[in-house]
Amino acid sequence: MTAIDAAEERAPVWRGGFGRLWSAAVLSSFGDSLRAAALPLLAVSLTDRPMLIASVTACGYLPWLVFGLLGGAVADRVDQRRAMWRTDLVRALLAGAFAAAVGLGHAGIALLIAFAFALTTLGTLFDNAATALLPALVAPAALGSANARLLTGQRIAGGLLAAPLVPLLSGYGTALPFAADAVTYLAAAALVASLAAAAPPREPCPAGSGLRADIAEGLRALRGDRALRGLCAAALCNIGMGALIATLVVLVTDGLGAGSTGFVAATTAFTVGGLAGGAASGALTGRLGRVRAVFLAGTAQTAALIAMGTVRSLPVLLAAMAVFGFMGMLWNVNTTTLMQQRSPEGMLGRISAAFRTLAVSGAPLGALLGGAVATAWGSLRPPLLAAALFVLALAALLPAAHTPAPEGPVPEAPAPGGHPADTRRTAHPEP
Repeated sequence: MTAIDAAEERAPVWRGGFGRLWSAAVLSSFGDSLRAAALPLLAVSLTDRPMLIASVTACGYLPWLVFGLLGGAVADRVDQRRAMWRTDLVRALLAGAFAAAVGLGHAGIALLIAFAFALTTLGTLFDNAATALLPALVAPAALGSANARLLTGQRIAGGLLAAPLVPLLSGYGTALPFAADAVTYLAAAALVASLAAAAPPREPCPAGSGLRADIAEGLRALRGDRALRGLCAAALCNIGMGALIATLVVLVTDGLGAGSTGFVAATTAFTVGGLAGGAASGALTGRLGRVRAVFLAGTAQTAALIAMGTVRSLPVLLAAMAVFGFMGMLWNVNTTTLMQQRSPEGMLGRISAAFRTLAVSGAPLGALLGGAVATAWGSLRPPLLAAALFVLALAALLPAAHTPAPEGPVPEAPAPGGHPADTRRTAHPEP
């Protein structure tokens, strides 16, 4: 068995650290989804200029491109638990202040853009720290199951519960969704702060070492590991995801003539499929192994995309979206766990940041490509573009599948100057 082909063995223990981290992540996802749905609605009420409205959404991507790698380097240097709860406390204060500005009628497009940019910038530290903290809270054999439960809980909170509540909350006041977002940040901060310290204090960084050197070191480690390189290249399938998401409404309403009801049905099928995938990922991975599960997921998603792009039928589209969501969850759980297991100890924040930055940068590029393809060749063609990109992602994973397992645990990465980058020890260097 290769180093990246460990199978599910058991579920994480809910009592203690994992249960609180799961609750904090799900609460934060719920609040983020409230804000993400409410911000465009607020922007539309303030201006009719499409470029300004789009700028508010774009600021949800831009900080990852600018600060993503920096956030990963900081996450590897600091106490991740403390960084997370302090970051959420700052985000709660910002969200509360923004809600007050909206309630008092002082919100403008410039404030919306600044608010979206600031929260996402803080999120680059929080998200990378959370990824690096998880292996200290669960047993190595339970890591994949823990990732599945986290992703499924976030999908339920964000995809099923939060978005439908925004019109209801906004009916009682435009500021209410943002005030609720602030409350979720406060609750998440309290939960994370209550965790026991996950690691002893780190040794001081060598004199002269800086964040730029840390980032370069992380990129060298990524480039030097064939398995991590393959997984990172596969993250570029998010270009295909961006193309699909950006043009799905055109495909459903124009290509199939199904209207807004068909679009809601398609997105619901995707969400329900994802939840089913999260529930089944442990059993499938235990039967197949992680690498085979990833290849199964990518192959099935490619077939679903081809069906979307060749068959003019709403029932076929709904079935394909359900399969796509199911297999997407299987893909995400296992690629995340493989990345966590393969990363050198003390470098998980930086490796995670590289993965996230690639994924985020791929989405807007894919959206532009999807729009161009739909304009030139019709609304059914973007899914075929996405299918081709998924085939390339699977090809990038082939070398990773044959990477031999190391004799011992993945080695600790040396910090600049030759000292250990992190004194933390876990049973196995995972997510």
